[in-house]
Amino acid sequence: MHRYLRAIGFSKVKNKKHLDKLLKDIIMQPDMEKLAIDSEGNEFFELVRKFNDHVGITVCGEYQEDNSFYIDYFYPVFWGEGVTTTEAVEIERHMENESYAGVCDEMRLGVTLIFYLQNVADYLNQKNAFGSFGNHISATLSALSLSGKIILPISKDEKQIENIEKNNRNRNCLIAAAREGDEEAIESLTLEDMDTYSMISRRLEKEDVFSIVDSYFMPYGIESDHYSILGEILEVKSSRNDLTDEELYILKVNANDMVFDVCINKMDLFGEPLAGRRFKGYIWMQGKMNYQN
Repeated sequence: MHRYLRAIGFSKVKNKKHLDKLLKDIIMQPDMEKLAIDSEGNEFFELVRKFNDHVGITVCGEYQEDNSFYIDYFYPVFWGEGVTTTEAVEIERHMENESYAGVCDEMRLGVTLIFYLQNVADYLNQKNAFGSFGNHISATLSALSLSGKIILPISKDEKQIENIEKNNRNRNCLIAAAREGDEEAIESLTLEDMDTYSMISRRLEKEDVFSIVDSYFMPYGIESDHYSILGEILEVKSSRNDLTDEELYILKVNANDMVFDVCINKMDLFGEPLAGRRFKGYIWMQGKMNYQN
């Protein structure tokens, strides 16, 4: 049972019988079907059923000689909007099946960003046509969450916001220079981190940590594409799973200056989400590669 089925409105699918029926219905009547040739030269089919404009389930596998469908794997999918990153993305195959992860050195995060690739068939077709990684121009990231809470924002005036944006731009420039081996940039980043640590240590004696830390994006647990985040909510949408009628929240979040959409079951979110407030939670990061025609 995939844990994140709950995030797209399938909290009541709790046994194999219900799951098998759901997957059988998707195979019999998919909303979208894509074909590609996988890394071993076999046919790879991607069958997608949408349960509203934002969420669905993708079933991947191949058709047998008797026209039955062999399921290699499936996963819940949430399609985000807009462009999240234009950084170079490398695609790596998982060990157990024909699923893939995107790996990106995103300067705004300061860590290597890893996400679960949504459009595998598109990637395989691009790879077969154009080479190792295809001709992608950007990536749209989105996330599913099983647990989250709403936190009030930190009060900031216009000058403070302007200074924060300026500092973020300077830090991104230093990180870019450090990547190229600039020793001065590396030293500046090290000193800046030491100053930040010292400042936080002093303030923690009298203040709550969430009145100091405005936003963060950190790896969480042993899964490489799972993260703990805190970010400002830019937009809130209510949605509903057309099959189960469960209510969902779709939050556009800015975490560490990176904007992406998060989908969470209304039952799993503590607090009332509003633009300007902050979302704190654990996410499974997915992503779609955007390719040139």
